[in-house]
Amino acid sequence: MSVADVTLPNVDSGQFHKPATADFVAVDDTDPPRILLLYGSLREVSYSRKVVEEAARLLVAMGAEARIFDPRGLPQPDSGDDQHPKVQKLRELMMWSEGQVWCSPERHGAMTGILKSQIDWVPLNIGGVRPTQGKTLAVMQVSGGSQSFNAVNQMRVLGRWMRMFTIPNQSSVAKAFLEFADDGRMKPSPYYNRIVDVVEELVKFTLLVRGNRDYLVDRYSERVESAEQLSQRVNQRSI
Repeated sequence: MSVADVTLPNVDSGQFHKPATADFVAVDDTDPPRILLLYGSLREVSYSRKVVEEAARLLVAMGAEARIFDPRGLPQPDSGDDQHPKVQKLRELMMWSEGQVWCSPERHGAMTGILKSQIDWVPLNIGGVRPTQGKTLAVMQVSGGSQSFNAVNQMRVLGRWMRMFTIPNQSSVAKAFLEFADDGRMKPSPYYNRIVDVVEELVKFTLLVRGNRDYLVDRYSERVESAEQLSQRVNQRSI
């Protein structure tokens, strides 16, 4: 089939774009990638927090800026207390970040409510801007028993819903209580090597997406909707 044979009667030609490499901008890697890290446990000895701390060290060593959000004191999303300092801080960090790391224990075959409540406090838009759209995401989990992937799989679904670029690699640390030394640092192991892999890939994808985020998540259906809304406003003014 040639281009001359193609007809698209249902397409708005004014909003239909042909993707081209010329539309991409050059990657600017002079500023450090800004990465927000979230963890899903409030326990005094929290292995999801320990994994996030290890990831943050690796991020800094790879040239990124890493900030860890402390969920202690964060109110429940249905409380309506969106002016709470913790909520405001979380939303500020969401807007600040270019990429994120989510790490949760697996509890009853799923991510914890602690991790999910942090995401639930993020509105779909803030001042017309989607705070997570087009940001990169790495997902990790820790387990008390054998290795599982239920939590990371669930977080992948959530990341897609938040319109984030979830990287292919992921980390699942089994029997996490055996993987850390008395000083709180993670021991050398294949699990640690996988975390290095994930962090490295996250930085690469964040740099790759940088400057092209809005272009990559731009959608034909939304352009058509916006054009229709604009037309309605113009027509209403002329009535």
